[in-house]
Amino acid sequence: MCCRGCQAVAQAIVDGGLGDFYRYRTATSPQVKDLVPEALAERVLYDRDDLQQSFVQKQAGEIREASLILEGIVCAACVWLNERHVRALPGVLEFAVNYSTHRARLRWDNHRIRLSDILEAISAIGYHAHPFDPGRQEQVYREERKAALRRLAVAGLGMMQVMMLAVALYSGADEGMDPALRTFLRWVSLLLTLPVVVYSAKSFFTSAWRDLKRRQLGMDVPVSIAIGSAFLASAWATVTDSGDIYFDSVTMFTFFLLAGRFLEMGARHRAGQAAEELVKLLPATAARLGDHGEERVPVSDLAPGDRVLVRPGESVPADGRITEGRSSVDESLLTGESLPQVRNPGDLLIGGTVNNESPLVMQVESVGEGTVLSAIVRLLDRAQTEKPSVARLADRVAGWFVAALLLLAAAVAWWWWQHDAVRAFAVTLSILVVTCPCALSLATPAAVTAATGALTRLGVLTTRGHALETLARATHVIFDKTGTLTEGRLRLESVVLVGDRDRESCLRLAAALEQASEHPIAHALCASVDSLAAASDIVATPGLGIEGSVDGQRYRIGVAAYVSGLQGLAREQPSVAGDYPDGVVLGDAQGLLAHFSFADRLRAWAAESVAQLQGLGLEVELLSGDRLEAVQAVAQELGIARYRARCQPQDKLARINELQRQGAVVAMVGDGVNDAPVLAAAQVSLAMGSGTQLAHASADMVLLSEQLPHLAQAVRTSRRTLRVIRQNLGWALVYNLVAVPLAASGWVAPWMAAIGMSSSSLVVVLNALRLRTTGSE
Repeated sequence: MCCRGCQAVAQAIVDGGLGDFYRYRTATSPQVKDLVPEALAERVLYDRDDLQQSFVQKQAGEIREASLILEGIVCAACVWLNERHVRALPGVLEFAVNYSTHRARLRWDNHRIRLSDILEAISAIGYHAHPFDPGRQEQVYREERKAALRRLAVAGLGMMQVMMLAVALYSGADEGMDPALRTFLRWVSLLLTLPVVVYSAKSFFTSAWRDLKRRQLGMDVPVSIAIGSAFLASAWATVTDSGDIYFDSVTMFTFFLLAGRFLEMGARHRAGQAAEELVKLLPATAARLGDHGEERVPVSDLAPGDRVLVRPGESVPADGRITEGRSSVDESLLTGESLPQVRNPGDLLIGGTVNNESPLVMQVESVGEGTVLSAIVRLLDRAQTEKPSVARLADRVAGWFVAALLLLAAAVAWWWWQHDAVRAFAVTLSILVVTCPCALSLATPAAVTAATGALTRLGVLTTRGHALETLARATHVIFDKTGTLTEGRLRLESVVLVGDRDRESCLRLAAALEQASEHPIAHALCASVDSLAAASDIVATPGLGIEGSVDGQRYRIGVAAYVSGLQGLAREQPSVAGDYPDGVVLGDAQGLLAHFSFADRLRAWAAESVAQLQGLGLEVELLSGDRLEAVQAVAQELGIARYRARCQPQDKLARINELQRQGAVVAMVGDGVNDAPVLAAAQVSLAMGSGTQLAHASADMVLLSEQLPHLAQAVRTSRRTLRVIRQNLGWALVYNLVAVPLAASGWVAPWMAAIGMSSSSLVVVLNALRLRTTGSE
């Protein structure tokens, strides 16, 4: 027996002389494994670590992050309900749903709660969640579209037929109609309206019931009350052959509401295309090279260390480095850079890019959630699910708005019942219909999704929800120089030997100390040697230099004053800082060894970009750790009036804090490597993003394209976005301020209210779609 309960039942059957039960039963009793629902068993599988490798990103400790698809989302209220329900679960750290793509970003503590428990909690409120899969996402979109079209078709056919009968009934009321014919037409209208209410409007009732079970007031609650009460009242009037019927208003309201949501669904899918295009970049299979030659394997089977052949025209299946071959690679969909980039052995290949010319052999370094492409999608999802302050305000208002609407409808109904009971129901119905808060809930998500998608296609990745709103209000833009206004690809210009070491020995020591750094100077030094020596006990001091041991001896590289501080150097060579004011120097405990000078060049269109930002009314400043002469030359060439040289990170931080105390909204643009504290201090930060930096980018926006003109375009788009959000919220407010008094005074018939409500939502969505093009301000 599986348990004592089953044993007791079996014993009772035998003791009662009913043993023949086991002879004549038609099927064996279900076992424990048969009693576990199939869906629950499927969800438990997602707790397995081997299965989670393909869609879960592991973070510090047992913190995990995953992207899910939610099925059953029909409106913004569904998003709100899911977020509130899941966030309340112990162990869930973050849960945000992207209304445009129906994707959810989930972070949880695996010690406190399992993924299957979260999926089960979502299922308990009537939705279905599963790990994100591009193919499954397309299937969900197709099924959602087909179901919406079927509901819309039934509602449309029903509305047309009922409206024709309504014309006859209205005409007969004015000119006289046989009572039997009038009763017959009413019954026909009832039968035609029934499938519209039962099938087409089912989603409204389902959503409203979910809200009410959770003791929440979503936007579908007043919609369902309006449709249900109008249909029941009309059905009662038909059965008793008394009073007015509103079948035409019911079918029209349902049809227009479904039509508005169908158009909104299409707009959502188009607005979310940027993220969808990214997740489709990876191929389904890859050519893996093994001991037995080439074999075609699913991309999901690749592991770090595998060697993969990428033929011309094929997409790179994962992140890795070229081991053989030389070719140009198209990275346009990832970075916005239209020209193919030449890649040589040792260079990084990003999964999803396209090989153009020659075959390449690469060694896989990252797969699944560890790839740059997955990082981009996660950052984009985070930006689209995080809400600006104006959106959070709208969400808070929407819940109270529904409650106020129901109270208002009740008050209007009571007043009309006291003064004109015959019209009380029609006026109350108009109030419920005309004030449906769809436009209010759609005002912000539609605009944010359209804007972030447009910027992503341009090569500007928005990683935080507040970034667009804050960038639109920015008053100052502060640039770092190296790697931001300049290309950051420094080249070694000269080596001046000071000590008794030769040139090759000094370069070898400098490259060994710098090999772990991401600074452009480090790249230039490492590129100047054939092989790197090992260094240990590395200590980096931001803004000054690096200290470490090579072959058992301590060395320093950096600014002259820092290097001179190694043991007794400060006493022996007091003038060293004045002798070498620029570049970097290398030294040990016995004295200076070498002085290195570097050269960099400005990025293309840097001057034009600075001029565009100034033309937008922004104050532009330059803060750099470089020497005064170099900073001054760059500032004068670019037309920047305010600049500071020899700035360490704390100096840049102090300047930003000073501006913020004066009321400025600061946008900091840096290379994202050694400016992390400064980027974090600014109200909005933008990092020049290349592939290796992106996964760890802490900036609010990342210029994947590394094209400075796109920065001015981002400012213009953010201002347009904020303006569109305000227009949408203003339209929703003005519409209700005008429509509610008219409906309450009896000037708006129910069918007119249906048209007005649907038109209001459509205006909001179409206005937001204007942001899909990054035009001028």
